[in-house]
Amino acid sequence: MTTSDLSISQPGSKLGRFRSLLFSQEGILFIILLLSIVVLSVISEPFRTVDNFLNQGRQLAEVGLVALPMTYIIITGGIDLSVGSIFGLTAIVLGYSWKNLGLPLEAAIVLALTIAVLAGLFNGLLIVRMGVPPLIMTLATLALYRGLAQGISEGRSVTGYPDWFLHLGQGSVAGVPTQVWLLVISAIIAGVILSRTTFGRSIYAIGNNETGARFSGIAVGRVKLLIYSASGLMAGLAGWIFVSRTTTTRSDMGSGLELDVIAAVVLGGTSIFGGSGSIVGTVIGVVLIQVLKNGLQLAGITVDGTIVVIGFVLLGSVFLNNSIQRRRGAL
Repeated sequence: MTTSDLSISQPGSKLGRFRSLLFSQEGILFIILLLSIVVLSVISEPFRTVDNFLNQGRQLAEVGLVALPMTYIIITGGIDLSVGSIFGLTAIVLGYSWKNLGLPLEAAIVLALTIAVLAGLFNGLLIVRMGVPPLIMTLATLALYRGLAQGISEGRSVTGYPDWFLHLGQGSVAGVPTQVWLLVISAIIAGVILSRTTFGRSIYAIGNNETGARFSGIAVGRVKLLIYSASGLMAGLAGWIFVSRTTTTRSDMGSGLELDVIAAVVLGGTSIFGGSGSIVGTVIGVVLIQVLKNGLQLAGITVDGTIVVIGFVLLGSVFLNNSIQRRRGAL
């Protein structure tokens, strides 16, 4: 073997880093995303229009925002099934406190986001202090928060929001939807925290071995409280954006949101067993699911058919992720 061959095969060489990136979960998923866009653009002319892409950006922003803290939670080995209900509860509190309690709309927004954070904190407290498994805890609060939303609204919707309120959900900055900018900024911050800070390293450590993380001095309880509170906050923010985009408030808002969020995170390569995952993978997963939903719908595929396709893509992603993890373990 020549010296040049050795340098190319070295993990630290540029070619080695490129190959490592290309054959990572995120790299392969990005290639699948590009291929999906090309194929769907060929079979559906409306899909490849600029207006359609911008509109899809508006629609995926809510799922994307909630998926960011969900990535943290799943990396620690937990899960949050209540995000859709917090989403709906936030929307109802915002509309009800403004329309029925007479609060200024700005104060109603602050109150709604505060309720969202407290809802996430409540999940975290019972998981950390009482030792309730995250699946059971958040399944219970899924029903609790949805019931509160329905009880407060009594089945009535709220409309008539002022024009300034609609800018977040319907406005644009430099031709790009406002919520897309918010998602991009949030994703960059979340990615830096996860990959470049001690807090992010703590999240990975908890997911790999929670007991070992405790013995190494990591404040496991505090980390979990923070990420579940962040999950509540982002679900509340997404609820606010959704109300701004649709100009109405209903108690059933956010139904099924948790399924899309978890699917996007897992599709992005985050292991449901904890210990691995990335914000980049999650963002690609969010975009890929929205692209498939929109493209297949415009191509005339039924909703059931679209769900089947996304299911196969998700299964393939899980198998691929397991294969990559086994390969890394073998090395």
